[in-house]
Amino acid sequence: MTKEEEFQAKIDRDVKIEPKDWMPDAYRKTLIRQMSQHAHSEIVGMLPEGNWITRAPSLRRKVSLLAKVQDEAGHGLYLYSAVETLGAEREKTIDDMIAGKAKYSSIFNYPTLSWADIGAVGWLVDGAAIVNQVALQRTSYGPYSRAMVKICKEESFHQRQGYEIMMEMCNGTKEQKAMAQDAFNRFWWPSLMMFGPADAESPNTAQSMAWRVKRFTNEDLRQQFIDMTIPQAEFLGLTVPDPDLKKNEETGNYEYGEIDWEEFFNVIKGNGPCNKERIAARRNARDNGQWVREAANAYAEKQRIKKKVA
Repeated sequence: MTKEEEFQAKIDRDVKIEPKDWMPDAYRKTLIRQMSQHAHSEIVGMLPEGNWITRAPSLRRKVSLLAKVQDEAGHGLYLYSAVETLGAEREKTIDDMIAGKAKYSSIFNYPTLSWADIGAVGWLVDGAAIVNQVALQRTSYGPYSRAMVKICKEESFHQRQGYEIMMEMCNGTKEQKAMAQDAFNRFWWPSLMMFGPADAESPNTAQSMAWRVKRFTNEDLRQQFIDMTIPQAEFLGLTVPDPDLKKNEETGNYEYGEIDWEEFFNVIKGNGPCNKERIAARRNARDNGQWVREAANAYAEKQRIKKKVA
């Protein structure tokens, strides 16, 4: 039996792959790409919400939003650390993102125009993330799988926090209800795009499924999210911005209209409403934080030498 065959047999038995285990180069590269993009998404995802921390409508909302943004920073840390177990350099992956060589979730290239958008992001964006990330708790790479356990617990809290904001808006004044509907209209389709295009269009899906890096297809995850979210929207009294939406009584699933994939790919290529703004913010953080990283590394090296001499 070849190393490749032994590796696949281990995958098929649902045995986790650990950093010191032998793995195909393609498996390693696939994980580095997926995990680094996930990490970038967590960090860039802080920006549209961080923009509202100082403008939150109450102290309670300010504190809860601040806690959420802090959680996202922690998620990025877990994931960058997991990427490093594969031999990748954290700084290199960040540089690739800033240079446009690596991507992050397209949803974060849309602006948050009102407080209702913060509710929509928590409800829809984190809701979509949970659907995808719960499946990733069973991914074949051990460090990634274990990181997702803690991340999913916190994302579930974020989703409930967003839904509570939407509920308060929908039960408020006519103006607040209109703000909630407007936010829903703008974030509904981009949230569906988060799962990516149909898997038939992706050359990587079949292999990722065989390696159990992915557990479900993009379409399966999107359908699960839609079926979960429509009843929630109905409870809020919001109108789903999809005239073609209908429930298939035989399958129990909701059938939905065509997604504008041209918009999705345009955003991915860097032409979304906030692409340049997001990248500029990350570049600024990297450049202005260089002295902090150098000081921390110098201190760590000094402590290492001191311990070695002692």
